[in-house]
Amino acid sequence: MMDVCGKAKFFKFFIYDLLSKQSFGIIDRYRMWRNTRHMDKSVRGGRRMIKIILIILIILLILLIALVMWLSSFVMTGNRQTLDEAFTWQSEHYNTSFYEGLKKTEYTVSGYEGYELHVELLEDSESDTSSDKYIILSHGYTDNRRGSLKYVPMYLELGYKCIVYDLRGHGENEATFTTYGVREGQDLKLLIEDTRKRYSDISVLGLHGESLGAATTVTCLKYKPQIDFAVADCGFSDIDNVLREGYKNAHAPVFLVDLADVGAKIRYHYPLKEMR
Repeated sequence: MMDVCGKAKFFKFFIYDLLSKQSFGIIDRYRMWRNTRHMDKSVRGGRRMIKIILIILIILLILLIALVMWLSSFVMTGNRQTLDEAFTWQSEHYNTSFYEGLKKTEYTVSGYEGYELHVELLEDSESDTSSDKYIILSHGYTDNRRGSLKYVPMYLELGYKCIVYDLRGHGENEATFTTYGVREGQDLKLLIEDTRKRYSDISVLGLHGESLGAATTVTCLKYKPQIDFAVADCGFSDIDNVLREGYKNAHAPVFLVDLADVGAKIRYHYPLKEMR
């Protein structure tokens, strides 16, 4: 009887010990699973945060690139006036009634890199048409050859025949960007050469430029064109300083000019800082 009781107690303690060990093993495994789960959540959370940061950075980069491209486009391809719009503006601010009575001759001239320029010769039909004095008038930014009409009466009274033309990217010319005198100066040089060939009776040939036209006129002088005088009205030495002052006066961040310069170099291959 004692052997049976002893065996029963031994078996009882054996089962108890076995269950206790298994219980601790289960608890340990549970703890390990729970810790692993927390670690997985942390890893997934970290990866999700990295993805969010990368998406934000990509969006900011895209916005920056868009801003750079837009700024350069805004500076170099401003809203151009049509011939009618320019004539209407001139008529509202100056007397343009003389224009209808002028003798007009329209033609085109091949400019820098074969770019076609629309040109117009204006002559006083009531005066001596044998005048051998000519003046080439260059208009301002976003304007066109109609923008030079305010100067025409003065030169007609002085006995000049007036040649007005659309600067590249303006008026009736093919749309393109402005280089603030760089390519425009070479266009004017070729227009001068064409004028000398087209009108062989020239005794005096002058230039008159306003704003962008003035910068174009001054830039053209470095090519030593065959002219007798030049008038530069409201010109500028380089567009970079003009833009910086303009942004300051408008209380806009000046660093935007630097962004526009980067965009101009990338998009048009003409940095603003080299337009002088």
